[in-house]
Amino acid sequence: MDQNRRILPHRAMAVEVRRATPDGVTLYAPLEPNINHRDTVFGGSASAVAILAAWSALYLRMRSAGLSGRILIRRNTMSYERPIAAGFTASAVPPGDPAWTRLAATLGRNRAARIRVGSVLESEGAQVGVLDGEFVVMPHTTPDPASAAISASE
Repeated sequence: MDQNRRILPHRAMAVEVRRATPDGVTLYAPLEPNINHRDTVFGGSASAVAILAAWSALYLRMRSAGLSGRILIRRNTMSYERPIAAGFTASAVPPGDPAWTRLAATLGRNRAARIRVGSVLESEGAQVGVLDGEFVVMPHTTPDPASAAISASE
């Protein structure tokens, strides 16, 4: 899957990948394309980068574990601890057990699974924000062979 083609806002925000492994993700965004009228980072940009880091951490962990599904943000809460007046990072790690085990088991039953993934924003050496995100992973459904054969013959 080509994330650069599918997740377009990251280009406008000039998001860079600093680290991307199954153990965690760190993204960086500069101030300039994300600046607001107060010469600080626009809150929507900070939130979007935080969500993207959390989503990416979940995606990479799932891929490394051989799991697949459609990852959707269900809800999130963003806490801003201070204005962000420079470039910033968003770092996220996938959840550990028992949440991970529950996610894998639920997907294994071909059911949608919910999981929480957070991320931390940092700028100029200080923590500046925290995301608490809840994601839903929808299982990829494989069409029934009989239904596929009927559709192909129509």
